[in-house]
Amino acid sequence: MKKTYGSQSMTDRLRRVILKRPAQAFRDERTIGREWRGLNYSAPPDLGRAESEFETFVSILRDQGSEVLFLPEDDRAGLDSIYVHDPALITDAGAVIFQTGKIVRRGEGPAMADVLIRWGVPILARIDGPATAEGGDMVWLDRKTLVVGRGFRTNGHGVEALRSVLRPLGVTVLDYHLPYWNGPGDVLHLMSFMSLLDEDLVVVYRKLLPAPLFELLEERRIRLVDIPEDEFPTQACNILALAPRRVVMLEGNPVTRTMLEAEGCEVFTFRGDEIAFKGSGGPTCLTRPLLRE
Repeated sequence: MKKTYGSQSMTDRLRRVILKRPAQAFRDERTIGREWRGLNYSAPPDLGRAESEFETFVSILRDQGSEVLFLPEDDRAGLDSIYVHDPALITDAGAVIFQTGKIVRRGEGPAMADVLIRWGVPILARIDGPATAEGGDMVWLDRKTLVVGRGFRTNGHGVEALRSVLRPLGVTVLDYHLPYWNGPGDVLHLMSFMSLLDEDLVVVYRKLLPAPLFELLEERRIRLVDIPEDEFPTQACNILALAPRRVVMLEGNPVTRTMLEAEGCEVFTFRGDEIAFKGSGGPTCLTRPLLRE
């Protein structure tokens, strides 16, 4: 039987991936106008330009061999539902559905779960109650090691719940405390300052890297590529691996791109003024890998 889900890797070849079109997440100008301030967007997204940017991104994914699946519009989800990475984690045994730390996003997990079931993906577990968790706080170092950032979006209860769910799969969950940064109203995920590009290559904003996590990366001999200070605001750390050392990132980060190419990476870029910068979510945030192999 052909495998259709399983993604315990950040860098294996991306075969199937979930996205949500701006038209289904943003809906219309009235919805954008009603929601953008409360979600802490820097400005209201322009729906027409957002759709154009999004289609360029989709074209890159398809051209590189990924099957793209789209989440439908859902009344339980708002503008932030374009960032489909956060409400779930896909394991080889099925999906773990999260209760997000950002309260206004809590309809996204149930909405995604309903669609995953229709697509034949079993629900392994649901994390709820006092536990909160978001996919942006999770990085697979290898198939059996999940690094989790503990902060305002993924709390201690969420870490322990995830550890309990994944232990039977033989997965070790290593958690690291994130800094206060700009407080609970802002978004700081683990993946805000690190993206794995190959099993031995990671791009980082070192100033935010927890010291014990830095030590783990050094111990595993994973090479760190440090982004320049002025490319952190333009999400130079938010990079999606389509395969080992084949990556997609946002335009506007030329120094980081040059460094990655020097490390042997093939780099694709797209413009993200509307779908990335205004909502503080880049290529990884826009995608929920469903199958990597």
